[in-house]
Parts: sequence; structure tokens; C-alpha cells
Amino acid sequence: MKKVFISILCLTVFFYNVNAQAYSIVIKGGLVIDPKNGVNEIMDIAIQDGKIASVAKNINATGAGQVVNAKGLIVTPGLIDIHGHVFAGTQLDRGLSDGNSALMPDGYTFRVGVTTIVDCGGAGWKNFSVFKKNVIDVSQTRVLSFLNIVGEGMRGGAYEQDARDMDAKMAAYVAKQNKKDIVGFKVAHFENAEWTPVDNAVAAGKLAGDIPVIVDFGGDDTHVPLSIQELFFKHLRPGDIYTHAFTELQRRDPIVDFKTRQLKPFIKEAQARGIIFDVGFGGASFAFDQALPAIKAGFYPNTISTDLHTGSMNNAMKDMLNVMSIFMTMGMEVPAIIKASTWAPAQSIKREELGNLSVGSVADIAVLGIREGNFGFFDRIGHKETGTKKFECQATIRNGKMVYDLNGITTPILLLAK
Repeated sequence: MKKVFISILCLTVFFYNVNAQAYSIVIKGGLVIDPKNGVNEIMDIAIQDGKIASVAKNINATGAGQVVNAKGLIVTPGLIDIHGHVFAGTQLDRGLSDGNSALMPDGYTFRVGVTTIVDCGGAGWKNFSVFKKNVIDVSQTRVLSFLNIVGEGMRGGAYEQDARDMDAKMAAYVAKQNKKDIVGFKVAHFENAEWTPVDNAVAAGKLAGDIPVIVDFGGDDTHVPLSIQELFFKHLRPGDIYTHAFTELQRRDPIVDFKTRQLKPFIKEAQARGIIFDVGFGGASFAFDQALPAIKAGFYPNTISTDLHTGSMNNAMKDMLNVMSIFMTMGMEVPAIIKASTWAPAQSIKREELGNLSVGSVADIAVLGIREGNFGFFDRIGHKETGTKKFECQATIRNGKMVYDLNGITTPILLLAK
């Protein structure tokens, strides 16, 4: 009997140790906010083989490869920035399409909790292969693409005004050949008062398997801006994306009336119809004079994004967490901000395997703190709002590997080097 008891005890200890050592990373004691699964409570998360292995109240971390002390911090899915410019290159005359105004992503993503970034129109069908080879395939960050409807991409100048280069069939062909990397199509910077770019992009979206279009709706100072009401109800489909939603430029039709400072009555109707409103903060594409009245009227963006490039990051925008902090300062609740930065963008680009902490999902995770102090946030014209709270990234996990740790909250501290 004694031998049987000892045998059972040994087997119990053996299986306990096997289970305890199964996890590569265990995140302990953080406030887990996972909008997809409706989680907003203190939980532990275990990671193994690059996947979420468990989300539970008290996971035994004995034998884990690394343990993250997330007490007092927020644990979220890795942030998804659906509007950035990362088609970096050395072509001085190519703007955001293999030019030096775009940025290689890894130095600007992980430190702010971003694990997925979508290049927003830098590449067109003519040069997507260059973007894939030089950026997508060599980045630790997951890099996706909204393919520009212009074949030359976001090259600037006359290239982006050439309606003859807005080939829906060729754009759709390249998208279908690169389904893993291309999530939709981009319209941007077209100055003439006509619908050709939008309609061609929507046509490409249909041809490529009903994927979305993201619209940077512009014009120049010589034309009356095209109507966003007509855009939302006559040209775009439910699921298409309107970026730079809070811009205030005379060449664009705004969501808040310039004179009355009231949210236009059809905006909420368009959102209810399924038009996705994206921030796309940028260098000149966010104004408090638009955002504050909109939020006062109960209108919030579906997705939060940066429009990251060398100009915006050194100006009012700065980074993803700064943009999120601006919306926190304006009264948007933290769970809603997290949703607009994780699950909602994943849905908008039809990559619902991302932006969540479901068991079995890829382990892309951000560990965030909220600093308290006195902070200033401003827009392109210098309108300043002050706040007492600001998001700060403490750690980032990409594909189950620790890639950023601000204050050494991981034991042992082993970062994925490249």
C-alpha cells in the first residue's frame, strides 16, 4: 500500500511539473481587457508555442521560461495601427512609396505596443513586390498593406493625379496574388473634384473578393470639396473606411460644420450603415475643433490610428499611445479605446484572428500602464488640451516572444534580438 501511495505521489509531482513547465511566458496579475471576448478583469495569461495557451484567474508560473509582473498594469491584445506609412526606402523623389518620409516599422511599433501595422497606400500594384521584399518580409512587426489604387503608389505630385493609372483590374490581380499581405485598397491625395479614384478602388475591392477601401478624401483649394454625404451613401459600401475623420482643412468636407460647430446629422447614420470612421491623426489631419464637438454629440471613431510618418511622429501625433491618450483626455473610456485599437481594426481589415486574446490565438500582447501627471496634447494649429493621464507601454510580446520591456518587468529579461 505504501509503495502504491508513493508511486501515485511521484506521478502527481511528475505531471504537475510537466504542466508547470509547459509555458514559455506567463503574464501575472494584470487587468486583462479583451474586447472580443468581453473580458475586463484581473487575470493571468499563459503563452506557449507562440499562441495564447490559457487565460485564467491564477496560472501556476513555476517553470515558465519568463514571468511578466503585470500587477497594476493593463494587458491587451497587441495594438493594430491600420494607418501608417512604412514603405521606407532611399528614393528621394518617391514620398511615401519607397521614399525617406516613410519609416521601417520595428523601431516605432513595439515600443508603443503595436504588433501589427498596415501601410496605408504607400505601394501600388506596380511596386508592391518591392515593398514586400524590402519591408514586409524582413520586419518583426506584422506588416500588411492597403494597396494604392494608383499603380505608382503614394509617390506624390502628378503620379497621384493620373486617373489613367488607377487600374482596378491590375490592383485586384495583385491583391489576389498576395492575400496574406494585402487587406484592401487606398484612395488618397486626388485633387480633382471627381469620383474616379473612389469608384475604381471600390471596383478593385469587389474584384479582389469584397475587401475594404480606405479613403483619404481630399481635393485642392481651387475646387469645392466633394460631399462626404454622397461619399458615404452613394459610393462606399458598408465596411469601407473613412480615414482622417477629424480633419479640418478647407479643401475637405468636415464631419462637424465649420459655422455651427455641430456634428452633421448624417454622420451617425453613415456609421450605423457600416461606414468605419478612422482617426488617421497624421501631421495635419486631426483638429480638436472637429473632435471635441463630435464627441460631445456622442460620436466616437471606430478605429484609432496614427498616419505614422517622419512628419507626424515629430509633430502633434507622436505615436499610437499619444493618440489613444488624446481620446482618453477627451472622455473616451479606456475599454472603448482598447477596442478601437485592437479588435475593431482587426475586424475592419477582416483579420479576426488578430486583435484578441482567445486561447489558440497568436500571442501578440501589449502590457500598458497609465501614467498620472500633467500632460499637454495639441493639434496641427496649436490648439492644446491638458490631461492628467497618459498611456505608456511597459512590454510588448509579438508572436509569443518578448520584443520590448521598458522597465524590466519580465523575469528573466530575455528580449528577441535581431
